[in-house]
Amino acid sequence: MKSLSIVVPMYKEEDSVFPLVERVHECLSDYAGKWELICVDDGSPDNTVGRLTEARDQWGDHLRIVELQRNFGQTAAMQAGIDAARGEIIVTMDGDLQNDPADIQRMIVEMEERDLDMLQGWRKQREDESTRKFFSRQANRLIAKVTGVNLHDYGCSLKVYRASVIKQVRLFGEMHRFIPVWVASVTKPSRIGETVVDHHARQFGESKYGLSRTFRVILDLLVVFFFLKFKARPGHFFGYLGLGMGVVGSLIMTWLIGVKLFLGEDIGGRPLFLVGIFLLVVSLQFITTGVLAEMMSRIFFETSNTRGYTLRETLDHGEEGRWCDPQSNKVDQTSSDDTDLS
Repeated sequence: MKSLSIVVPMYKEEDSVFPLVERVHECLSDYAGKWELICVDDGSPDNTVGRLTEARDQWGDHLRIVELQRNFGQTAAMQAGIDAARGEIIVTMDGDLQNDPADIQRMIVEMEERDLDMLQGWRKQREDESTRKFFSRQANRLIAKVTGVNLHDYGCSLKVYRASVIKQVRLFGEMHRFIPVWVASVTKPSRIGETVVDHHARQFGESKYGLSRTFRVILDLLVVFFFLKFKARPGHFFGYLGLGMGVVGSLIMTWLIGVKLFLGEDIGGRPLFLVGIFLLVVSLQFITTGVLAEMMSRIFFETSNTRGYTLRETLDHGEEGRWCDPQSNKVDQTSSDDTDLS
C-alpha cells in the first residue's frame, strides 16, 4: 500500500483539533501503508497550535504541525501542507469536521481502480444553508462550462491526489476552488474524477466564508481562464484584442480618408474620427502590452520558485518528521530518504 499524507488547513479551529485527530486515527487504524497527518495552522489567533501540540504529544510525531507566519488564506495553507507532504498519495480535507475521514480509504481505492490522478469529493447531500448551496451550485456550473472540467462540486476540500501530479501545481490567492482545473493543466481531464462523499454540519465555530465568496468566483474564473489558455502565450491574448481594435480603427480611418479625398467633406470635427484615432492608439497599447507580457512569461518560467506563503516554522521532531507504522501502531523514526515507503 502506498504511503499517505493527509493535509488539513486550519484557522481558528481549536475545538475541532482533538475530535478531528481522533477520527482520523480511528478511520486509518487498518490502513496497510505508512501515513502522516499534516495540520497547517493558518495564523490562527486562538489556541489552535497549542491544541495541535497537545494532540501530537498524545498520538505521536506522525502528526506534523506546520505553522504559517500569519493568516495567508486556505489556498496558501493547503499549498504549505502539500509542500511538506512526503506520501505518494496526498489527501486534503477541511479541519472543521464537515468532511468525514471515513471516506479517505474508499477514495484511495477508487482512484487506483479508476486509474485517476485526482479524485474530487462531491457533497451531494450538503449540510449547509439553502442560499449558500444555491449560489454554490450556480458557481460550479459556471466553472464547468468555462473550463471544460465537468464536476459537480469544485468547493469540496476532500480530494485525493497522486503526489507526483499535485506537486506540479502551484496554488496562489484564493484558487483552492479551482484545484481540479489547475490539475487539468498538468494531466488529462479524463484522469480527474469525482465521487459522492459524506458531509456533516459544522460542530464548532463558524464558517470562514460568506456569500460574497460566490461572486468573487467570477473574477477568479477570469484569471483561471486566462492562465489556462494564455499562460505560455499571453501575447496572443493581448494581440487578438489589439489587432481586432486596429482593424476596426483602420477601416474607420480609411472610410474617413475616402470621404475627405473624394467627397471633399470636413472630417476633423466628426465623432467617428475621434473613435478611429482612439481605437488605433488602444490597439498599439494592447500589442505592446502583449510583447511585454511575453517577456514576463519567459522570465516567469525561468524563475518560478516563488511561494505564496512564508513559514514561521515546521514543528517536527527531527528534520524529516516521522511516520505512523501500521504494523506496530508505533511511530517510525526512519526518514523517507532511506526507507521504502511503498
